[in-house]
Amino acid sequence: MIKDITIGQYLPGDSFVHKLDPRTKILLSILFIVCLFVIDKFIGYAFVVAFLALVVYISQIPPRYLYKGLKPVFFLIILTAALNIFMLRGGTLLFEFGFIKIYEEGIRTAVFMAARLVLLIMGTSVLTLTTSPIELTDGIERLLKPIGKEIAHELAMMMTIALRFIPTLIDETDKIMKAQKARGADFETGGIVQKAKSLIPLLVPLFISSFRRADELAMAMEARCYRGGAGRTRMKVLKFSSKDFIAFGVFSLLVIASFAIRFAM
Repeated sequence: MIKDITIGQYLPGDSFVHKLDPRTKILLSILFIVCLFVIDKFIGYAFVVAFLALVVYISQIPPRYLYKGLKPVFFLIILTAALNIFMLRGGTLLFEFGFIKIYEEGIRTAVFMAARLVLLIMGTSVLTLTTSPIELTDGIERLLKPIGKEIAHELAMMMTIALRFIPTLIDETDKIMKAQKARGADFETGGIVQKAKSLIPLLVPLFISSFRRADELAMAMEARCYRGGAGRTRMKVLKFSSKDFIAFGVFSLLVIASFAIRFAM
Protein backbone atom coordinates (compact mmCIF):
# COMPACT_ATOMS: atom_id res chain seq x y z
CA MET A 1 0.00 0.00 0.00
CA ILE A 2 2.83 2.40 0.83
CA LYS A 3 4.41 1.87 -2.59
CA ASP A 4 1.10 2.83 -4.21
CA ILE A 5 1.31 6.46 -3.05
CA THR A 6 2.35 8.53 -6.07
CA ILE A 7 1.99 12.04 -4.58
CA GLY A 8 5.17 14.00 -5.19
CA GLN A 9 6.61 11.59 -7.75
CA TYR A 10 7.94 12.95 -11.03
CA LEU A 11 8.23 11.00 -14.28
CA PRO A 12 10.78 12.60 -16.63
CA GLY A 13 9.57 12.94 -20.19
CA ASP A 14 9.67 14.96 -23.38
CA SER A 15 5.96 15.26 -24.09
CA PHE A 16 3.94 18.38 -24.86
CA VAL A 17 2.64 18.47 -21.27
CA HIS A 18 6.14 18.14 -19.79
CA LYS A 19 7.33 21.13 -21.84
CA LEU A 20 4.57 23.45 -20.62
CA ASP A 21 5.47 26.29 -18.28
CA PRO A 22 4.92 25.17 -14.66
CA ARG A 23 2.73 28.23 -14.07
CA THR A 24 0.49 27.06 -16.89
CA LYS A 25 0.12 23.59 -15.39
CA ILE A 26 -0.55 24.98 -11.90
CA LEU A 27 -3.22 27.40 -13.15
CA LEU A 28 -4.83 24.75 -15.34
CA SER A 29 -4.90 22.33 -12.40
CA ILE A 30 -6.72 24.95 -10.32
CA LEU A 31 -9.21 25.56 -13.13
CA PHE A 32 -9.66 21.80 -13.48
CA ILE A 33 -10.66 21.57 -9.81
CA VAL A 34 -13.06 24.49 -10.27
CA CYS A 35 -14.67 22.72 -13.24
CA LEU A 36 -15.18 19.55 -11.18
CA PHE A 37 -17.11 21.50 -8.55
CA VAL A 38 -19.06 23.57 -11.08
CA ILE A 39 -20.38 20.55 -12.99
CA ASP A 40 -23.56 19.11 -11.52
CA LYS A 41 -24.55 16.62 -14.25
CA PHE A 42 -23.05 13.33 -15.40
CA ILE A 43 -22.79 14.54 -18.98
CA GLY A 44 -20.34 17.17 -17.75
CA TYR A 45 -18.09 14.50 -16.29
CA ALA A 46 -18.09 12.79 -19.68
CA PHE A 47 -16.31 15.88 -21.06
CA VAL A 48 -13.91 15.84 -18.12
CA VAL A 49 -13.06 12.16 -18.60
CA ALA A 50 -12.45 12.68 -22.32
CA PHE A 51 -10.25 15.72 -21.62
CA LEU A 52 -8.28 13.93 -18.90
CA ALA A 53 -7.77 10.88 -21.12
CA LEU A 54 -6.42 13.17 -23.85
CA VAL A 55 -3.99 14.83 -21.42
CA VAL A 56 -2.76 11.47 -20.09
CA TYR A 57 -2.27 10.21 -23.65
CA ILE A 58 -0.32 13.32 -24.71
CA SER A 59 1.80 13.33 -21.54
CA GLN A 60 2.65 9.63 -22.08
CA ILE A 61 2.02 8.82 -18.42
CA PRO A 62 1.46 5.08 -17.85
CA PRO A 63 -2.15 4.67 -16.63
CA ARG A 64 -0.93 2.36 -13.87
CA TYR A 65 0.55 5.38 -12.07
CA LEU A 66 -2.85 7.04 -11.93
CA TYR A 67 -4.40 3.79 -10.70
CA LYS A 68 -1.73 3.42 -8.03
CA GLY A 69 -2.49 6.93 -6.85
CA LEU A 70 -6.14 5.94 -6.34
CA LYS A 71 -5.52 2.74 -4.36
CA PRO A 72 -4.60 4.44 -1.04
CA VAL A 73 -7.85 6.47 -1.08
CA PHE A 74 -10.22 3.69 -2.15
CA PHE A 75 -11.48 3.45 1.44
CA LEU A 76 -12.26 7.18 1.51
CA ILE A 77 -14.11 6.94 -1.82
CA ILE A 78 -16.15 3.95 -0.67
CA LEU A 79 -16.92 5.61 2.69
CA THR A 80 -18.09 8.80 0.97
CA ALA A 81 -20.32 6.83 -1.38
CA ALA A 82 -21.78 4.74 1.47
CA LEU A 83 -22.61 7.81 3.56
CA ASN A 84 -24.44 9.39 0.63
CA ILE A 85 -26.36 6.19 -0.15
CA PHE A 86 -27.65 5.64 3.39
CA MET A 87 -28.03 9.24 4.56
CA LEU A 88 -29.67 11.07 1.66
CA ARG A 89 -33.41 10.98 1.14
CA GLY A 90 -35.10 11.94 -2.09
CA GLY A 91 -36.64 10.51 -5.22
CA THR A 92 -37.94 6.97 -5.53
CA LEU A 93 -37.50 4.52 -2.64
CA LEU A 94 -35.50 1.64 -4.14
CA PHE A 95 -34.78 -0.55 -1.12
CA GLU A 96 -36.04 -0.83 2.44
CA PHE A 97 -35.01 -3.18 5.22
CA GLY A 98 -35.90 -2.07 8.73
CA PHE A 99 -34.40 1.35 9.33
CA ILE A 100 -32.22 1.06 6.21
CA LYS A 101 -33.70 2.93 3.27
CA ILE A 102 -32.00 3.57 -0.05
CA TYR A 103 -33.36 6.25 -2.34
CA GLU A 104 -32.66 7.08 -5.95
CA GLU A 105 -31.18 10.45 -5.01
CA GLY A 106 -28.76 8.81 -2.57
CA ILE A 107 -27.36 6.46 -5.22
CA ARG A 108 -27.08 9.28 -7.75
CA THR A 109 -25.21 11.52 -5.32
CA ALA A 110 -22.95 8.66 -4.20
CA VAL A 111 -21.88 7.87 -7.77
CA PHE A 112 -21.49 11.57 -8.49
CA MET A 113 -19.26 12.25 -5.46
CA ALA A 114 -17.16 9.13 -6.07
CA ALA A 115 -16.57 10.18 -9.67
CA ARG A 116 -15.62 13.68 -8.51
CA LEU A 117 -13.05 12.35 -6.02
CA VAL A 118 -11.53 9.96 -8.59
CA LEU A 119 -11.20 12.67 -11.24
CA LEU A 120 -9.85 15.15 -8.68
CA ILE A 121 -7.06 12.81 -7.60
CA MET A 122 -6.19 11.71 -11.14
CA GLY A 123 -6.21 15.25 -12.50
CA THR A 124 -3.96 16.69 -9.80
CA SER A 125 -1.61 13.70 -10.05
CA VAL A 126 -0.82 14.70 -13.64
CA LEU A 127 0.66 17.96 -12.31
CA THR A 128 3.27 16.32 -10.07
CA LEU A 129 3.97 13.47 -12.48
CA THR A 130 4.87 15.89 -15.30
CA THR A 131 6.52 18.71 -13.32
CA SER A 132 9.83 18.43 -11.48
CA PRO A 133 10.14 19.83 -7.92
CA ILE A 134 12.42 22.62 -9.14
CA GLU A 135 9.90 23.69 -11.77
CA LEU A 136 7.10 23.57 -9.19
CA THR A 137 9.13 25.83 -6.90
CA ASP A 138 9.74 28.36 -9.66
CA GLY A 139 6.13 28.28 -10.81
CA ILE A 140 4.63 28.71 -7.33
CA GLU A 141 7.10 31.47 -6.52
CA ARG A 142 6.24 33.44 -9.66
CA LEU A 143 2.51 33.05 -9.03
CA LEU A 144 2.88 34.20 -5.41
CA LYS A 145 5.19 37.10 -6.33
CA PRO A 146 2.46 39.78 -5.83
CA ILE A 147 2.42 39.09 -2.06
CA GLY A 148 6.17 39.82 -1.79
CA LYS A 149 9.23 38.37 -3.46
CA GLU A 150 10.98 36.99 -0.35
CA ILE A 151 7.77 35.66 1.23
CA ALA A 152 6.77 34.03 -2.07
CA HIS A 153 10.17 32.35 -2.39
CA GLU A 154 10.09 30.97 1.17
CA LEU A 155 6.52 29.69 0.83
CA ALA A 156 7.28 28.07 -2.52
CA MET A 157 10.44 26.47 -1.15
CA MET A 158 8.67 25.04 1.90
CA MET A 159 5.77 23.67 -0.16
CA THR A 160 8.06 22.07 -2.71
CA ILE A 161 10.41 20.54 -0.14
CA ALA A 162 7.41 19.04 1.68
CA LEU A 163 6.07 17.65 -1.60
CA ARG A 164 9.46 16.38 -2.68
CA PHE A 165 10.09 14.50 0.57
CA ILE A 166 6.83 12.50 0.38
CA PRO A 167 8.30 9.78 -1.93
CA THR A 168 11.51 9.76 0.12
CA LEU A 169 9.65 9.21 3.39
CA ILE A 170 7.48 6.56 1.74
CA ASP A 171 10.58 4.61 0.70
CA GLU A 172 12.05 5.06 4.18
CA THR A 173 8.82 3.80 5.78
CA ASP A 174 8.81 0.76 3.52
CA LYS A 175 12.40 -0.10 4.46
CA ILE A 176 11.70 0.27 8.18
CA MET A 177 8.58 -1.90 7.92
CA LYS A 178 10.51 -4.66 6.16
CA ALA A 179 13.28 -4.46 8.77
CA GLN A 180 10.76 -4.64 11.63
CA LYS A 181 8.91 -7.54 10.02
CA ALA A 182 12.21 -9.40 9.69
CA ARG A 183 12.56 -8.99 13.46
CA GLY A 184 9.10 -10.44 14.10
CA ALA A 185 6.94 -7.30 14.14
CA ASP A 186 3.30 -7.77 13.09
CA PHE A 187 1.48 -4.80 11.52
CA GLU A 188 -1.57 -6.60 10.12
CA THR A 189 -3.26 -8.73 12.80
CA GLY A 190 -5.19 -7.66 15.88
CA GLY A 191 -7.71 -4.93 16.56
CA ILE A 192 -7.41 -1.19 16.09
CA VAL A 193 -5.64 -0.67 19.44
CA GLN A 194 -3.20 -3.49 18.74
CA LYS A 195 -2.44 -2.15 15.26
CA ALA A 196 -1.88 1.34 16.70
CA LYS A 197 0.58 -0.05 19.25
CA SER A 198 2.41 -2.01 16.57
CA LEU A 199 3.11 1.26 14.72
CA ILE A 200 5.31 2.60 17.54
CA PRO A 201 8.40 0.62 16.40
CA LEU A 202 7.77 2.14 12.96
CA LEU A 203 7.10 5.76 13.89
CA VAL A 204 10.08 6.28 16.21
CA PRO A 205 12.81 5.42 13.65
CA LEU A 206 10.82 7.24 10.95
CA PHE A 207 10.80 10.47 12.98
CA ILE A 208 14.51 10.11 13.72
CA SER A 209 15.24 9.55 10.03
CA SER A 210 13.10 12.57 9.07
CA PHE A 211 14.95 14.87 11.46
CA ARG A 212 18.28 13.55 10.21
CA ARG A 213 17.32 14.19 6.58
CA ALA A 214 16.08 17.69 7.46
CA ASP A 215 19.39 18.46 9.19
CA GLU A 216 21.37 17.15 6.21
CA LEU A 217 19.28 19.26 3.83
CA ALA A 218 19.82 22.37 5.96
CA MET A 219 23.58 21.77 6.03
CA ALA A 220 23.67 21.21 2.26
CA MET A 221 21.73 24.44 1.60
CA GLU A 222 23.98 26.38 3.98
CA ALA A 223 27.12 24.91 2.35
CA ARG A 224 25.85 26.26 -0.97
CA CYS A 225 25.44 29.73 0.55
CA TYR A 226 21.65 29.67 0.39
CA ARG A 227 20.29 32.90 1.88
CA GLY A 228 16.69 32.99 0.68
CA GLY A 229 15.28 34.63 -2.41
CA ALA A 230 16.98 38.02 -2.10
CA GLY A 231 19.44 38.65 -4.94
CA ARG A 232 19.09 35.18 -6.44
CA THR A 233 19.35 34.67 -10.19
CA ARG A 234 18.06 31.79 -12.29
CA MET A 235 19.71 29.64 -14.91
CA LYS A 236 16.31 29.08 -16.59
CA VAL A 237 13.93 32.02 -16.72
CA LEU A 238 10.27 31.07 -17.01
CA LYS A 239 8.65 32.34 -20.20
CA PHE A 240 5.27 31.58 -21.71
CA SER A 241 5.53 30.03 -25.17
CA SER A 242 3.07 29.20 -27.91
CA LYS A 243 2.53 25.79 -26.31
CA ASP A 244 1.16 27.47 -23.18
CA PHE A 245 -1.30 29.60 -25.13
CA ILE A 246 -2.45 26.50 -27.04
CA ALA A 247 -2.98 24.69 -23.72
CA PHE A 248 -4.99 27.62 -22.32
CA GLY A 249 -7.05 27.75 -25.50
CA VAL A 250 -7.88 24.03 -25.47
CA PHE A 251 -8.63 24.07 -21.75
CA SER A 252 -10.95 27.05 -22.17
CA LEU A 253 -13.26 24.73 -24.14
CA LEU A 254 -13.62 22.54 -21.05
CA VAL A 255 -14.28 25.57 -18.84
CA ILE A 256 -16.93 26.91 -21.24
CA ALA A 257 -18.56 23.47 -21.46
CA SER A 258 -18.59 23.14 -17.66
CA PHE A 259 -20.33 26.45 -17.08
CA ALA A 260 -22.70 25.89 -20.01
CA ILE A 261 -23.79 22.51 -18.64
CA ARG A 262 -24.26 24.01 -15.16
CA PHE A 263 -26.17 27.18 -16.02
CA ALA A 264 -27.59 26.68 -19.53
CA MET A 265 -28.90 23.12 -19.44
